[in-house]
Amino acid sequence: MKLLVAEDEPKIGTYVQQGLSEAGFNVDRVTTGTEALQHALSEAYDLLILDVMMPGLDGWEVLRRVRAAGKDVPVLFLTARDRVEDRVKGLELGADDYLIKPFAFSELLARVRTLLRRGSSAPSQTQMKIADLEVDLMKRRAIRAGTRIDLTAKEFALLELLLRRRGEVLPKSLIASQVWDMNFDSDTNVIEVAVRRLRAKIDDAFELKLIHTVRGMGYMLDTPESA
Repeated sequence: MKLLVAEDEPKIGTYVQQGLSEAGFNVDRVTTGTEALQHALSEAYDLLILDVMMPGLDGWEVLRRVRAAGKDVPVLFLTARDRVEDRVKGLELGADDYLIKPFAFSELLARVRTLLRRGSSAPSQTQMKIADLEVDLMKRRAIRAGTRIDLTAKEFALLELLLRRRGEVLPKSLIASQVWDMNFDSDTNVIEVAVRRLRAKIDDAFELKLIHTVRGMGYMLDTPESA
């Protein structure tokens, strides 16, 4: 699932982004309210995590404009301001939850998962299926032909990206930025190794192959007839 973290304090932002990424989420991070609004309106996120006090636009204004644009994405506020009136203001603008700094990451993660469950109005948002492969995005579980497949957090994130972009050829540069949050280095084989390991778990024991290599272009997930 794809999350946006808008936090201008470097230590907190890095802490939150790294923790959520290790938990298997695809995380974009920005440091200003202006960037947060641009991303929220142009990308499809499952959850926004907004600091209240940010350069440019504050979190409240970002939320107001997101809601005015008709986006009903769940929003969690992070803030050092613990006054009741501040929390009420955020909730009245359409925030779904409020977490006061400093906080334990375990609590943040629990709230994120709760909001994602609450915000999932359709089964297709949390459960995806192609051929005999079933993936539960909330439980971070993959099952193929009735067999449970154990995946690492990065393997699951890679599978989720391929599923969400089913039928599209994804270049290594996009996979590197979305799954590893890094610029692609042509001298590294990290993407090839990751795809090979995922393919070994998803495809090797099954006659129907779902992960395909498009030479010189990248990788895609689809049924053979569609591919």
